[in-house]
Formats: sequence, C-alpha cells, structure tokens
Amino acid sequence: MLSLPIFGFSASKSWIKHAVLTLAGIAILILIAVPATAQQFPDWQSPYVNDYADLLPPEDEAGVETLLKDYREESGVEITVLTLDTMMDYGNWPEIEPFATGLFNQWGIGDPERNDGILILVAKDDRQMRIELGAGYPESYDYLASDVIHYYMTPDFKEGNFAKGILDGTQATIDQIAYPFNQGQEPPERQAPSGESNWPLFLFFGIFAAFMGGGLLAPKISAMRFARKPCPQCGVAGMKRQRKTVQAATRSTTGRGETLVDCPHCGYHTSTPYVISTKSSSSSSSSGGFSGGSSSGGGASGRW
Repeated sequence: MLSLPIFGFSASKSWIKHAVLTLAGIAILILIAVPATAQQFPDWQSPYVNDYADLLPPEDEAGVETLLKDYREESGVEITVLTLDTMMDYGNWPEIEPFATGLFNQWGIGDPERNDGILILVAKDDRQMRIELGAGYPESYDYLASDVIHYYMTPDFKEGNFAKGILDGTQATIDQIAYPFNQGQEPPERQAPSGESNWPLFLFFGIFAAFMGGGLLAPKISAMRFARKPCPQCGVAGMKRQRKTVQAATRSTTGRGETLVDCPHCGYHTSTPYVISTKSSSSSSSSGGFSGGSSSGGGASGRW
C-alpha cells in the first residue's frame, strides 16, 4: 500500500482521507453551531416603553411613557423601559449585565456626546432587572442605581406588583440619577435607612426631592410627596414648591431657572437657582428614536 511521509512519519492514503473527513465534519458542525447560538437583541417600537412581557396595564404604561416623554422633551435625556419574558429568547444570556450593555449600545440610547441615556430593563421569567447607565455617568451613580432597584423596585416585584415597581423605579431614576447628572450636580449622598423593612418610600422620595430642589416631572405626585416634608422653620407639613424659568434654554445656550419653596403657615421662603441644559435635537421629537449614545457597562442589577 502506498504511504506518504508526514512530519517524518509514514501514513496510508486511507488514514489521511479519514483525518481530512473528520476535520471537515468538525468544521461544518462549528459553522452550523455559530448562528444557532448567535446573540441578538429585540427591536424597539417606542423610544419610551416597550412592555413585551405585558407587565404594565394600559393606564400604567401610559403613565410611565408620560414621565419619560415629558422629561425627554424638557431635558433631552433619553430614558427607556423594556420588559421581556426571558433573555434566552435572544440567545444564551445567563446574566443580565452583558445583555443590557449590548442592547443599550445597539439601540444607541442617549446623546452621543453626553452619553446620558438610561435603560430600565426587566426580564420577568429570569427574575432579573437592571438599570443600565450611559458611559457619561461616573461610577458613583452605580450605587444610586442599586438603591433605586433595592428600595423602589424589588419590594413590589417580590409581591408581584410589577406595575408599581416599574412606575416608582422610573420616577426614582429620574429624580435621583438623571436629574442631578443633567444639572451638573454632584450625585446625592446615598440614603441608608436603619429599618429597611418599614422605611416609608414617600419619605425616601421626599429627602431626595428636597436635596435636588424638586423634580421636573409629575408635578402632582411630586407636590404630594414634598408636602409631607415638615417646614424647616415651623415644623409643620404642607410646604409648596414651584419651578420658574428665568431664561429658556436653546440648542446652543443653557437656560436659568429658580425653584421656589413657600410655607403657608409661617411665611418661610427660599429660592434656589438651577441650570437648564441645552436642548438636543432629539428632544423635539416624540418618535425620533434614539440618538446614538453608548454604555460602558455602568449601572446596577437586582433579583427578586
């Protein structure tokens, strides 16, 4: 039988043919397996809320969309909520962190220069959630994202009240993360209540609202929460807060505003100035999609 020298050894034609066929078979299996395990992401239909897991009743979905739409039109910051049944519908994703980062970057959430976008992601059957932050947020905001998940979302999720957890989590994300960053403020100090089980959420909201001079959204909800805070002068609850634009922002210049706080009981009054960020081109359109921002993996995750 004819034999051929291979690397100093002698091998028969049949052995070489068997080896070649074996290697070819392995290569084909690898090529077949690649598309089967390819990781992909869902498409978005709305730049505000994509409730693919049906966790939000229509009225609650409309409420979350109003919060996000109003804030985007006011500030240009893109925040979006996505709910899924499971990440496994889109590939082999055992953990939510790489999935959220990849999806964030594929969608291009946020302004590409400020990288201030935020993704609130809930995977129902995986029992995982994440607040993914744009690359512009410093690491200190990761801890605030963790607090939002821990105090505002997880307790309701454990009770199956997804709508309330998403609504409260969205409001807290705006008040405690997007707003101070957009205003160029240092991140608020983390709140560490001693009794987590009975810590009233409205008080947690009120502390942050007082620190930041009030939120930009949901004036009725914010006013109710703020009204529960006692006046620093007379100690009686019922203060009123309003925001006043002194100079409107444009696409090239920042604007100026004032937050006015008054107590009807003792006449206490304060005026706190704030900066209104320049308007981005995306903020003028409610259906223009995302602007091309990116994330470097910042944020926080949680389970319930």
